[in-house]
Amino acid sequence: MSESLAVFRRIVPRDRALLALLAEHYLLSTPQIAAAFFDSRRVAQRRLTTLHRLGVVHRFAYPNAENTAVPYLYTLGPVGLQLHPDAYIDPDGRHTKAPRTSIELARRIAVSATAAHLLGVNQFFIDLLTTARHSSALGTPDARLVRWWSEQHATDVYAQANIRPDGHGIWQARDHTGTRSVGFFLEHDRGTEDLPRVVAKLRGYARLAEFGPRYPVLLWLPSAEREANVLRLLTGVRTPMPVATAVHGPDPAGRVWTLAADLPASPGRRRRLHELPSDHGPRTGTNPGRHRD
Repeated sequence: MSESLAVFRRIVPRDRALLALLAEHYLLSTPQIAAAFFDSRRVAQRRLTTLHRLGVVHRFAYPNAENTAVPYLYTLGPVGLQLHPDAYIDPDGRHTKAPRTSIELARRIAVSATAAHLLGVNQFFIDLLTTARHSSALGTPDARLVRWWSEQHATDVYAQANIRPDGHGIWQARDHTGTRSVGFFLEHDRGTEDLPRVVAKLRGYARLAEFGPRYPVLLWLPSAEREANVLRLLTGVRTPMPVATAVHGPDPAGRVWTLAADLPASPGRRRRLHELPSDHGPRTGTNPGRHRD
């Protein structure tokens, strides 16, 4: 018992912030954790190794055909799961029973068909966290990721609209016009679905706009060609919520977003994330049982 208590005493606030993300978002890679919480990857690796040895987190690595080094992926360990007994436990939505142990949960995540997709979604939000960290480090806290919800969290909260966003966030930033807070729903596209199906996902968001927030739907696309094809489908289509597109890159907060409503009048215009139109609506749809801002 005393050894267990000693482990809890060694968990610092930064570790707790990491565990909260793993409880909500299943897994993060070493580079992602380093970018969000540490000043260097080497320091991050040392701390993560310590947390792994203490049983706070589990780690594993995907093998690859080239047998080259790959970064570890981290999930909640037995101590982390004790601290977060309400963690999400089923990335594929196919298990009827909760895992008996943290190692069983880690195995579910490791073999999940959605693991690569999860990492891509999480990278989007990690890049926003990194932007916010750098802003604070310069002594000018102009940007902040106020909310980051997983697919399951957002799906639960907005069940009435029957939407399944890959993630939901609220991004706050300040410029010469003042501070703006922009909610958004992320659709992380990997090029595996045909374009009409991608665009069809907007119907649920249209239903949500009837009674809830009118947040922009962000179509985060893998190539400029796919973005151009999506924008062709959206040109002239009126939607009750804003729709914006951009190509995968390291700066989703930057001037990378094309607002579909700007077309065809302003085909070359790109906006920053905080410049997108956003209406928080009559209520923001929070669920007190699983509210993790």
